[in-house]
Amino acid sequence: MIVRIVKLTLQSDKTEDFLAFFAKHKKEITSFPGCLFLQGLHDINNNNIFFTYSHWKNEAALNAYRDSDFFQSIWPQAKLWFAEKPEAWSNTPL
Repeated sequence: MIVRIVKLTLQSDKTEDFLAFFAKHKKEITSFPGCLFLQGLHDINNNNIFFTYSHWKNEAALNAYRDSDFFQSIWPQAKLWFAEKPEAWSNTPL
């Protein structure tokens, strides 16, 4: 299993847009083959920082999602709202 954590720093006036976007697409993402879990997290000290926390069956499933037409259609919109380049980590549980 792969645990994927992505840190997203948003422009302050785009947080509501991001929250609506995440809610709209969460079910589609979790329905993707190999996605076992997805949760959005919000930093308690900075209103502009969000994280996505997801579990994937394996790295191939994560990469298939990242290469999918679906991801390629939603990522450009999300990128417009970033104040900084996203940071991402792929991990395996201990």
